[in-house]
Amino acid sequence: MTDTTAQGMSTRSVHAGECRDPEGAIHTPLYTHSTFAFGTTADLLDVVEGRKAGNLYTRYGLNPTIRSLEAKLADLEGGEGALAFFSGMAAEAATFLAHTRTGEHIVCIGDVYGGTFELLGDNLPQVGITTTFLRADELHRLPEVLTGRTRIVFFETPSNPTLDVFDIAAIAEQARTAGALTVVDNTFATPVNQNPLRHGADLVVHSATKYLGGHSDLTAGALIGSAELLAPVAMWRKNLGQMIAAETASLLARSIRSLPVRVRAQNDTAAAVASFLAAHLRVSRVNYPGLATGEAKRIVDSQMRGGGGMLSAVLDASAAETAAVVDRLRLFAIAPSLGGVKILVTQPITTTHHGVEPGERAKRGIADSMIRLSVGLEDAHDLIADLAQTLDDT
Repeated sequence: MTDTTAQGMSTRSVHAGECRDPEGAIHTPLYTHSTFAFGTTADLLDVVEGRKAGNLYTRYGLNPTIRSLEAKLADLEGGEGALAFFSGMAAEAATFLAHTRTGEHIVCIGDVYGGTFELLGDNLPQVGITTTFLRADELHRLPEVLTGRTRIVFFETPSNPTLDVFDIAAIAEQARTAGALTVVDNTFATPVNQNPLRHGADLVVHSATKYLGGHSDLTAGALIGSAELLAPVAMWRKNLGQMIAAETASLLARSIRSLPVRVRAQNDTAAAVASFLAAHLRVSRVNYPGLATGEAKRIVDSQMRGGGGMLSAVLDASAAETAAVVDRLRLFAIAPSLGGVKILVTQPITTTHHGVEPGERAKRGIADSMIRLSVGLEDAHDLIADLAQTLDDT
């Protein structure tokens, strides 16, 4: 594996984790094999019993394409290791199951992806794992809800879809005092804009389907942290069959090589679009880390290097009028997900938070007239022109 210690993010995105191929391939090749052979039984046992790193069986992750990807992921987030999964939800589920037992407890802070909300609120209680949900404006209650049974404090920063930012270091300190792990979903920020492990988080999770994949053509997940905390998660991944396919791992590694270039361009475009929307008379609120003020700005400045490519806006309109705005956009694809090269738009009430009760959505600031934008690699002035004609003419 390539050592990229102290090199820049763009260099590391290209070189980290890459294997020297005897055939001369300039990147780690795709190994589609399900199993790998050994010269002797002793060589096999060295890998099986953990004395040597090596390749054995793809469902275990012991495949050179997958191991190379995981080394790249670990490098970019500053972790000892990484585990790749077939989806972000698989990564979350394995993490929660590995580090929480029946009768134990999770705290979830702020807005999260609708699937995560369902996993924590509906699925895990079926195996005796409960979750306390705190809204962003209830963060002050964290000390009172942490108990001797709390094993994980989980949050997204920035959050989906309200783009709230949370002080990772402050929350991690409170969690550590209570004996709980801090798990941060870094999907919206990406390793280019934020590294939660550097601020005290214990584990970092990604929906690699999003920015890490970057082209809306793969589904994957990732978990990064210390070898000690990853080991029990790896057992759940292996036995639940959640391993990423080698083909997807190769495609994901390819995408990560251009991650800094893509994300930095998306940072700039999103900032321009957010500023335009914030000044428009038909927009009542814009949620974007780059426009943060007060305490939120302090947090952004202390732990982020860019505002990201995600923003949401609340229109001065009804849900139906908002849908009409969305429908009239020309360059924007009406689609869920995010992080790709094409700009996407959704109303959260129709996609990520469709199943959340209206009253709960309102408490969390997810208005019926909210739109969520995932900025792609288009020119900012073209996106602004499309928004302008749509907002002005509807």
